[in-house]
Order: sequence, then C-alpha cells, then structure tokens
Amino acid sequence: MNIHLKSTSPSHSNPIVHQPSSIKDHSEPSTSNMSEPVMHSALVTVWGEAPKYTQVPVPSPAEDEISIKVICSGLHFVVRSLATGNHYSSGNLPYTPGVDGVGRRLSDNKLVYFISFPSGGFQEIINVSSRKMAELPDGVNPYQVAGYANPVLSSWMALKARTHEMPENFTVLVMGATSASGKVAVEVARVMGAGKVIGMSRNAETLVEVGVDETIILQKDISTTDCSAAAGADVILDYLYGPVAQHVLSTVKFTRPVQYIHIGGLAGTEMMLPGSVLRSKNLTIRGAGPGSWSREAMRPEIPKILNAFKTFKTQKVKVVPLSQIEEHWHNKDERIVFTP
Repeated sequence: MNIHLKSTSPSHSNPIVHQPSSIKDHSEPSTSNMSEPVMHSALVTVWGEAPKYTQVPVPSPAEDEISIKVICSGLHFVVRSLATGNHYSSGNLPYTPGVDGVGRRLSDNKLVYFISFPSGGFQEIINVSSRKMAELPDGVNPYQVAGYANPVLSSWMALKARTHEMPENFTVLVMGATSASGKVAVEVARVMGAGKVIGMSRNAETLVEVGVDETIILQKDISTTDCSAAAGADVILDYLYGPVAQHVLSTVKFTRPVQYIHIGGLAGTEMMLPGSVLRSKNLTIRGAGPGSWSREAMRPEIPKILNAFKTFKTQKVKVVPLSQIEEHWHNKDERIVFTP
C-alpha cells in the first residue's frame, strides 16, 4: 500500500538587508474632511495581483477591539499565498493583506505585537481584539518582530502543540534550515530544550553560518543524499516536504521513536510514502499550522515568543514604505517589512 500525502501548507522564503535604528511615534491619520477620516492602506482587488496603495476610511473599533497605529508589518510567504485566493484561509475581495505586525495602542501609546490573520496588517490603523495582542518587552526590536514572529510561530507551535512527551535534550532535524523559517527554527529548538540540532539544506556554507551541530547537504539528485546523520532524531521539523521528505522518511534507519512535523513545502506539495515505511518505523506524522492547533493554545505562547527575541540572533530585514508595495510585492530574496 502507498500513502499519497499532499501538502497545501505555504512554504517560506529567505530574509535579507536593512532596518531603521529608531522608532518614531506616529501622527494621527489624515482626513479628507472633518466628518470622514481616511488612512493609507494596501488593498487586494484582484486575486494573484499585487495590492494597490490607496486611501480608505479609518475603521471604527468594535466593542471588544482596540485601535492600533501600525508601525510595521511583515511580507511573509503566507501573506502572498492568501492574496492568490488559493490558500485555505483566503477570504473575499477586496481586502487588506497583512497577518501580523507591531504598532502603538492609541489608548496608551504602548508598543504591541498584534495578530490580524488572515488580513489587515498593511494599513495605518487596525482594530484588534485585546486577546490578539501582547506588549513588546523592553529591548525587543519591533522590525525584527514584524519580520520574524510569524516564522518563529511556525516552529514554536510545532514543538509546543504538535509533539508529545519529548525527551530532555532532544535531537531535532530541521529540513530547510537556511530558509527564513528554518533559521529561526534552529534557535527556537534550542530555546525549547533541544540538545542537538541537525540542519538540512543545499547550501553548505550558509548552513554552517546558521549554527547547527551537524549538517546534511542535499544533493542535486535527492536520492543520492546521505541522511544517516538523522538516525538519532527525536523530532523532524520539515519546511521542504515533497521528494526530500519522502527520501528522509524512507531511507533513514531511525534508532528511536521519531515525530515528523510537516510545516512548509519549499521542495514540493506532494509526497508518495510507501505503506511499508509506516509499518517498519516507530514514526508519528503530524502537520503544524493554523487549524492543527487552536488560537487558545497559541495565545499564552505569544508573550513567551516575544521574550525569546531577546536571545535570538538579529536577522536581516529590508524596511520599505507601504507606498512601494507594488514594487516589492514579488521580492522573495529579501525579508520585507512594510511601514505605513
């Protein structure tokens, strides 16, 4: 028997470049007249096309919402995926993209991280439930949080909510360790108690820079890749999927129970896994993403994630005015953070 596993999870792109050295307080949004204040916003009007930079009315908060002046919001892979209309969480047109960000609460001017999934971060003012925000700890860079809280969340919740009875000082294999999400997954794993981190990537030089303990270098012909270093893994965080995942699960002779967690699909969206693999290995297969864990499970983890940014390495981001969204929408070589 063969099991055909298909992934619809978004993959994750790489970071890069520049970030401002200071954070400025922001003025109130502009007004077209005294009765109808307006603000700048990005707006998706056609599936698959870059959002337009436009003006829209300032939204009024609902009874349980708090208004936030947005400082920065990251252009994550999932943001682009939602804008294609093909993501399982895509809504209706038109809509404002952006799944999270950092801003100042208008009520007290405090810096907060907010979650707006699946939409809403790319605008000047956003109204968010108090349950979907958390204050930034002192010393944490808002632009780092805007660029990387989302990818950090992917590995954090995978380890927190999608593993079971992990041993102390566990060994983790990060597949796709040089991607944006993979790089931070290495650090998240250590924060969560990993004693050994094995990194897998095609780029040997970058893989060493990530700071893993052991490496697996993917070959052009996947079938020739030696994955034996993963034999002692307790958990696998997979951002690659496709034929790479099939090769790992089929060829590695695991020496202990292993929990495989699918998170992203950089190498493909489908995998043919022979049934004999499931019968011959002590293997647990799960996925991690919104839907596999609940918002209630995520909520208490957000302050912990924000606090962990104090210990994370500074990652490269490129901060861009929201007015240039059409120009930078398809830039997948750099980690883009927009400022309204």
